[in-house]
Amino acid sequence: MTRKSIIATGFAVLFALVTGAVLIANFTGVKKVHSDTQIEFNTTPPLTNMPASVKEMNDAFVEICKAVTPTVVSITIKTAPKKNQKDNNDQFKFFFGPDFEMPEQGPQGPEMGSGSGVIITKDGYIITNNHVVKDASESGIKVTLTDKREFTAKLIGTDPNTDLAVIKIDAADLQVCSMGNSDGVQVGQWVLAIGNPLGLNYTVTAGIVSALGRNIGINGGGYGIENFIQTDAAINPGNSGGALVDINGQLIGINSAIQTNTGFYQGYGFAIPVNLVKSVVSDLIKDGKVSRGYIGVQIQTVDETMAKGLGLDKAKGVLVQSLQKGGAGEEAGLQAGDVILSVDGKDVNASNELQTIISSKHPGDMVKLSVFREGKTFEKEVTLKPRKDDGQTTIINKGNDDPGKSGAPTKSISSIGLTIKNVDNILKEKLGVSSGVVITKVDQYSESFLRGLQPGFVITEANKKKISTVEDLEDAISGKKSGETILLKAIAQDGQERIFAIKVQ
Repeated sequence: MTRKSIIATGFAVLFALVTGAVLIANFTGVKKVHSDTQIEFNTTPPLTNMPASVKEMNDAFVEICKAVTPTVVSITIKTAPKKNQKDNNDQFKFFFGPDFEMPEQGPQGPEMGSGSGVIITKDGYIITNNHVVKDASESGIKVTLTDKREFTAKLIGTDPNTDLAVIKIDAADLQVCSMGNSDGVQVGQWVLAIGNPLGLNYTVTAGIVSALGRNIGINGGGYGIENFIQTDAAINPGNSGGALVDINGQLIGINSAIQTNTGFYQGYGFAIPVNLVKSVVSDLIKDGKVSRGYIGVQIQTVDETMAKGLGLDKAKGVLVQSLQKGGAGEEAGLQAGDVILSVDGKDVNASNELQTIISSKHPGDMVKLSVFREGKTFEKEVTLKPRKDDGQTTIINKGNDDPGKSGAPTKSISSIGLTIKNVDNILKEKLGVSSGVVITKVDQYSESFLRGLQPGFVITEANKKKISTVEDLEDAISGKKSGETILLKAIAQDGQERIFAIKVQ
């Protein structure tokens, strides 16, 4: 390489180094440009002519929340440790013999749960749900107010039939919730649900009343009382025991349940009407338990088919299926097949409506019933009695005899989906009947199947005429055209008398 080439190469390298240094300096020390212009945010509402009614509704919701939220509490419960019980029917006995015993395990630790409650007195009485507090240990109910104060609550009383409970904290001058009138609630009106869902304390959701008088079968048993207000205001686990209020901020229900496939809100929440709540809570605070009057009847909502069979002009009222021996209804002269149309002037068109009204009464109270019987309407005064213990119910037929085993010939009546035969003397004696026909088979998905008739039931009347033989029932049905209704009286296997309206096919 010549001397000139070496010098040229050196200058090229030097130029590259200088250029690179300048570029690096520029990229590592970016100069920030500042503007003297001050940003002004746009605060002009896009809508300036909002109707006054909309603003008033918005302001109303705000005021409701301010007024009602302090009357709602958060409840945390701790259950007592549970001792594991040895299972006498343990599957290990199958392999190791009946004398095998599993070692006794130690106690299970306590569990935690949460819910909501509503303050109803200044000195600390609080409404909540029975299912929120029923398993709480002694001193295991903690109440937290909106001002963060915490109290240990005492359980005053519970009522599983309505899923209500009352607890008490030692406090004074508490803000209390205003009680409304659930009888005036209408489908479509605005409501707010306030509670503590999913650990999110004092959450407020809004919606409307979706339906009234819902019976969703969660309280269980024949004495469960359900007449729920349904709402689409969001309700989730933790809302139980919280408030459902109207636009006046008055309590119209205690949130109790949701219907869901996921365990969380899907638009169907249910609240116990406040008028029922007031009746139950008054008894719980006074006596620690609820004392209810009973008519002593088994009842059923009247639908169109039943109405036709009974001779009613439309589906209305509640059918008396059977009466408790010695009960208030029997003593007042009610009969199976009567239809109760109203109680103390208030119409009843569903079983749970009648239950709700009567459940607010006490033993010794008198109610005036409007009753329909055989085409005539009249009034009956009934003095309510206390409930008889379940153990006093007599089960007449405890046998497991197959009604089809007897040698008597059977007859199939396809128009109502039944196979029947004459009652033998043994079954007559068991059920205490003098005559009738026994059902040996019920066709699947037939009208009789859907109405609840079962093998073993004894039919004693058809259209209020005595049935003694298979031929009697055939004759009663033969005069009926397709679509007409036949009214059957039957004795169930537990000895209870029931009435069925069957549409002839």
